[in-house]
Amino acid sequence: MALYSEKVMDHFLNPRNVGVIEDADGVGEVGNAKCGDIMKMYLKIDNDKISDVKFETFGCASAIASSSMATELIKGKSVDNAMELTNKAVAEALDGLPDYKMHCSVLAEEAIRSALDDYYKKKGIDHYDKL
Repeated sequence: MALYSEKVMDHFLNPRNVGVIEDADGVGEVGNAKCGDIMKMYLKIDNDKISDVKFETFGCASAIASSSMATELIKGKSVDNAMELTNKAVAEALDGLPDYKMHCSVLAEEAIRSALDDYYKKKGIDHYDKL
């Protein structure tokens, strides 16, 4: 059995939404010192919808694939929908990750939440009642 699914390999070799949004409405950066993976997410939000999302990830194949898939899952969605994205949903969309790589999908979830937190802070909105 292969270590990674075809979807993981596809998102690793052909990641979607890589880059920077210069005038992003929300930016979040998270990292895992233990494995060295660092993810940075950029969100462009128009009328409460994520109109664009980009990422920069320094990490392994699972980290890059998780970042890529997470951006695909929230693009075009409402901010509330994006807030509900779970690492489990990211891993399932990738047709699974090895157990010892699940932390990569957790980082993707945390990076999106961090970018959304930044967006809410910039807008002066207390969003914790939505969680």
